[in-house]
Amino acid sequence: MTVSASTAPPQDEAPAPAPDRAQTSATTSTHPRGPAPAAAARKRRGADTRALTQVLFAQLKGLEPGTPEHHRVRGALIEANLPLVRYAAARFRSRNEPMEDVVQVGTIGLINAIDRFDPDRGVQFPTFAMPTVVGEIKRYFRDNVRTVHVPRRLHELWVQVNSATEDLTTAYGRSPTTSEIAERLRITEEEVLSCIEAGRSYHATSLEAAQEGDGLPGLLDRLGYEDPALDGVEHRDLVRHLLVQLPEREQRILLLRYYSNLTQSQISAELGVSQMHVSRLLARSFARLRSANRIDA
Repeated sequence: MTVSASTAPPQDEAPAPAPDRAQTSATTSTHPRGPAPAAAARKRRGADTRALTQVLFAQLKGLEPGTPEHHRVRGALIEANLPLVRYAAARFRSRNEPMEDVVQVGTIGLINAIDRFDPDRGVQFPTFAMPTVVGEIKRYFRDNVRTVHVPRRLHELWVQVNSATEDLTTAYGRSPTTSEIAERLRITEEEVLSCIEAGRSYHATSLEAAQEGDGLPGLLDRLGYEDPALDGVEHRDLVRHLLVQLPEREQRILLLRYYSNLTQSQISAELGVSQMHVSRLLARSFARLRSANRIDA
């Protein structure tokens, strides 16, 4: 069989020695996909971003606001620091709000921080910008996301209640009571309960949504139904009002006739009067009730 010269190994070439275990371990630990190189790469990117930010701010300081060059450098600063916005927005993933909206709001805070930053004060820009970005996102959730608008004082107190709850849970090893939270913050228990209720107002639950986990039907299926007797509430109140205007004996006759379902003969035997007299008393009572009926009037 003929072997091509391009594929046949040279006769005088010795086989390569197998790598030892130490060399293999070192190669594996420095693999580009390993955790250590990834962390080092993130640190390098962070350092490069900080260095670029310092250079851009130095350029921005010498430019006239409103000029094309000023806009270009300012845009480069925004783009370079967008990872900072995404990092801050990731803290709000549990709010079930689209992350693109949160990043947009955080970018507004980033722009405000860039416009207010003074590099001569000796503060790193991320340290200065982070509170502004987070504050803008929190303001967005406070003013736009809540289904029920909560007063600002109550919202700020709600943040304190949450912090106190976490601290007391760590200290006691259990969930604190309302009185313990109130004592910690030196507020009333009613204010604590109001804050807890305010914290539930971010999203409204649909009445038709099925309950998760318990296998029960939606809230709409478990709510009370319309009572058909509600239509007669006004009439019952009117009858009660009119009955008290009748003499006691006529009231008793009406009750025996229409509430106890007795016949006129049974009523006559009950009261010791004739059936004809019972009939006349019923007719007279009806006439009085009709004349006093304010609905018919």
